[in-house]
Amino acid sequence: MTRTAVPPLHVLLALAVVAVWGTNFVVIRWGLDDLPPLTFAALRFTFAVIPAIFFLKKPDVPWRNLAAYGVLIGVGQFGLLYIAMTQWISPGLASLVVQIQAFFTIGFAMMLTGERIQRFQYAALGLAAIGLASLMIHATSDAKPLGIALVLAAALGWAGGNTVARQAGPVNMLAYVVWASIFSAPPLFALAFIFEGWQPVTHAIANADAGAWAAVLWQSVGNTIFGYTVWAWLLARYPAATIAPLSLLVPVFGMGASTLLLGESMTPWKLGAAALVLAGLALNTLWPAWKRRMMMSGEPA
Repeated sequence: MTRTAVPPLHVLLALAVVAVWGTNFVVIRWGLDDLPPLTFAALRFTFAVIPAIFFLKKPDVPWRNLAAYGVLIGVGQFGLLYIAMTQWISPGLASLVVQIQAFFTIGFAMMLTGERIQRFQYAALGLAAIGLASLMIHATSDAKPLGIALVLAAALGWAGGNTVARQAGPVNMLAYVVWASIFSAPPLFALAFIFEGWQPVTHAIANADAGAWAAVLWQSVGNTIFGYTVWAWLLARYPAATIAPLSLLVPVFGMGASTLLLGESMTPWKLGAAALVLAGLALNTLWPAWKRRMMMSGEPA
């Protein structure tokens, strides 16, 4: 990392990535109109592998690590997320609730490495938990309890994938995701044939229109190839504390896109719950950097 000040062009690149990641929840909703959820997820990972795998060298990590990441992210995160978004939660709220993975990741780190939770993390988790409780209490067609539960399970899968990736050490993250995806598509296709049926799956694929394929490619090329490549490039050039907080904008883009493109209502209780969850995520993400800055300046934190 050679710089700390981020040029405007690189800020725009970072914003483009979080915009793609956030608006992708709307794209998922559009794709689910034509494709069953598990089939849709399987296709997403199929095109994340092909043709990228022919141009990226396999990262120097064990196959079991790639397999664990592929299953946890493919089936655990996206399989459950897509199922939830068929009818049980809106894209905007899904983009918010799934960010709880940050706290699940901390929990896994505590169990596996003995890391101790800090006081500010208790406060951050408390804020997010109150926000989630508000969503459950006010559950409507935009966020049914089953939908929230499925997205929380997806967040758990994401956190598990984060933990596995962390064990892989410093690797080319794009290559890692692409090679791990070869373990995502097969179980997703298998589950699709079991639970969605051979005929519905094959019929959906054979009759998918240009919009459905565009939704698949948006996730495979936009989310994976563009998103991970640019994000990893930025993290290699600038401190993580400079770049990582921008990921807090993912649910902002997700909820904004859902409102503008799908007409999702933003009621006061929903905005309040979102503010609490985002406040918890922001506290968890920004407090360590702020505390270090205060210590370096000699001011009490």
